[in-house]
Amino acid sequence: MNSISLLLLRFAGLFGLIGAFIGSHMAGSQGGAYALRPIHAHILVVGWLSLFAWSAFYQLFETRFIKLAKTHAWTAIIGTTGLTLGMWLYMVNPLELAKGFTTVFYIVGGTLVLVSFALFFVLTFLVQPSRKQ
Repeated sequence: MNSISLLLLRFAGLFGLIGAFIGSHMAGSQGGAYALRPIHAHILVVGWLSLFAWSAFYQLFETRFIKLAKTHAWTAIIGTTGLTLGMWLYMVNPLELAKGFTTVFYIVGGTLVLVSFALFFVLTFLVQPSRKQ
């Protein structure tokens, strides 16, 4: 397994675990934690599902553009972290931070996720099937 694929796989597992924990918490709170629904959904779809799919992509295809692929992986990881943490700070605001800070945090995370999807789109034109097949 190549290093980019393994990195994305491990973070997908981490986001999946966090998302499942949030879901379990919501179920156990009998409706008291439903403010976490958007965070739960985004961490599972963007964090677990997308990173897992990209991990598989890097196993199935080879690219000579390693710096671009690493940039893609790290913008996905940092963006997903920023998006979901920023969403939590913005929507729940347990630390009572300034609204301007939480809004910017949320927007920067979401923008990095958008950049990662754009980089992935570019990479789809720069790859070839893996020789392992």
